[in-house]
Order: sequence, then C-alpha cells, then structure tokens
Amino acid sequence: MHICFISNEYPKEGFSHGGVGTFLKTIAPKLVAAGHTVSVVGINYERVDEISIEEGVTIFRLKRNTTKGVIWLQNAIAINKKIKAIHKINPISIIESAELGLAFLRKIKGIHYVIRLHGGHHFFAEAENRGIDWWKGFQEKRSFSKADAFIAVSEYVKSHTSKYLKIEKFNKIIYSLVNCEHFSSTNVPVINHNIVFAGTICEKKGVRQLIQALPFVKEKFPETTLSLYGRDWFFSDGSSYIEMLKLKELPRIVPFDKDVIFRGTVSYNEIPEIYRKAHVCVFPSHMETLGLVAPEAMACEKPVVFSQLGPGPEVIQDGYNGYLVNPQDPKDIAKAILKVFEDNEKAMLLAKNARKTVVEKFNPETIVQQNIDFYNTLLK
Repeated sequence: MHICFISNEYPKEGFSHGGVGTFLKTIAPKLVAAGHTVSVVGINYERVDEISIEEGVTIFRLKRNTTKGVIWLQNAIAINKKIKAIHKINPISIIESAELGLAFLRKIKGIHYVIRLHGGHHFFAEAENRGIDWWKGFQEKRSFSKADAFIAVSEYVKSHTSKYLKIEKFNKIIYSLVNCEHFSSTNVPVINHNIVFAGTICEKKGVRQLIQALPFVKEKFPETTLSLYGRDWFFSDGSSYIEMLKLKELPRIVPFDKDVIFRGTVSYNEIPEIYRKAHVCVFPSHMETLGLVAPEAMACEKPVVFSQLGPGPEVIQDGYNGYLVNPQDPKDIAKAILKVFEDNEKAMLLAKNARKTVVEKFNPETIVQQNIDFYNTLLK
C-alpha cells in the first residue's frame, strides 16, 4: 500500500522538531522495509520546494508561504495540490495526520484518512486548564469530522480526547515505537550526578519545577549539574521561556544557578549518547500523550524519572523500571533523583528493567505490524 503522512516535522538537519517528527523518522523507514511505499508531505522550514528520499521515504517539503493573514490558506492549497499530483502518479491508500492535519484537506475518493492522536488542542487545553482557542478548536473539529479512523498513542490520550471530540469511528490504541537499535546501551563513561532533561523548554514539560528541585539534590550531592537539551518556547508576546527562567527562576536558586546549563537543540543522532552519559534522565511533564523521551532514555538503559500524571503509569511501573513523581512538587522530583544517586545497585536494576520494558512494549517490529494490520483492516 501507499501511505502518505501529512506533517511539517519530518526531521531535517539543522532544524528542530518535536515528538511527531521523531515518530515519523522511526516508523516511516520501517514501513518501507516492510514493502510499502511511504511519502511525507509538509511545509518546509525554508522558502523553497524540496524533494528528498531518505531510507526509502520520499519527503516533499513545500515552499513556506509568508503572506500575512492567508498563510494557512496558501499552505493548505499547496498541500492539496501536491497530494493530488502524488496520487495521480502512485495511488495513495492511506493518508495520516496529527489532530489538526485534515482540517483543510480535500478528501479524494478511494483514500482512507486516519488521525493519530499525538495530543491535540482540546487535549492540552484540558491538561493545562485553559480555554479553547476558537480557531484551533474549529480546525480540530473540522479535521476529526473528515477522519475515517483514529489511532491513539496511549489509553490516556484516547479517553481524554474523547471527552471533547467524537472518535467512535474505527479506532485502536497503538503505542509509538522506539528504535531500540538507535537508542541502545553502550559502555560509555557516565558523568556522575549529571541530570539530563530533553524536550521543549516550556512550562508543561516541568522544567521550572526541575530547576527548583536542584537545590534539594545539591544539599547531599554538591557536584550535581542539570543539563537541559531542547528548543526554546515563546510566549504570545514573542518573549522567550528560557530568558524568563534566567531572569526569574535561576536567581532564586543562587549559588546553584551556575549548574543549570541550557545546551540548546541536538540532533536525533546525538541524543542517545547524551542519555548514555547521564547519571539520571528526568522528564517531569505536567502532561503528555505518551512521551517518547522517557522510553527512548529507558531504551538506552538509563534510570528514568517520569511524571505520575497522564500516561506515566502506562510507561513506568514505579520502583521497577523507573520512578514516577508528582511533577508539580520539586521536593518529590528531588527525592526520586536522590534515590538514583544514593543506591547505584538499585539504579542499575531499574535501568536494566527499563530497557527490557521498552524492547517488549515499544518494539518497532511489533508496533509496525500493528499499524499495517490496522491499515489493512481499514482498507477492507
């Protein structure tokens, strides 16, 4: 079959991407290896049209439009035009997108349309206790109305999205896959008492509370450092979240502020080595749909501290393959980190169980086949 993903996030060297991009980078080549044709259509980071083939996946990056007021319309026209052209040459069986992706897509007879619930506007509005933006809410409802089927990346995202949007149509829970070869364990020197966080530097990822936890850890382990990897997040007025942390949060933990290091974005190829060198990986998200960073770090055989909220318990069994914490409580985050630092034997056991869990639960071959079976059932 020919599967076409609609996304702007397929990883491109020199540009940051989110969890959807990582997911696509993992699953798309696996689908090609299983004998299927895979295309990705999205808007480019730059104002040029580009076509590339990576690991058998054909990626169409369309010229970014910058005309104020009609950017969304021009981009929608470009995507529709490209899909029509691709379909004419090589008929598409399945088109898949994240929650908002089908809103302005013109459906073509014979193609089945799937939305994968990675975490949409309604989902995060509930999680962050904020109102629904009318424009994004409209797009999401319009997009859902066009879907023939839904895939949820966790039980949690399915149940909470269904509070607001109808997904009674053909649906299934399929976890995101983790490339257990790319994210693997190797014998590299660990930087003692180095805490590593990876992800967007923003409030909902729990970065502020993680910074607040540092002084409690440093009381017992003064040499502790906190390395934060990821792209910045910006407020509606254009101001930087990282700059806000530097101005308001770091002064509150002086003299430990010098041990909070913002490392910036890193490539998909670099991140496994960063996890391997960490003493502990900490991801105290206020909310996730599933969160790939935790299972990826677990696959690198690292002790992981994750959020007890949302789908956290679907990934980690507290005390067996990692620790779950209240992400709103810096002392609770610090307590879990100290458990890792204080009991090396227990930490090593957690890490081994973490790797074992990911290989069993997020195994690429198993997850890819579940997706293929789902697509085939839909086509029938």
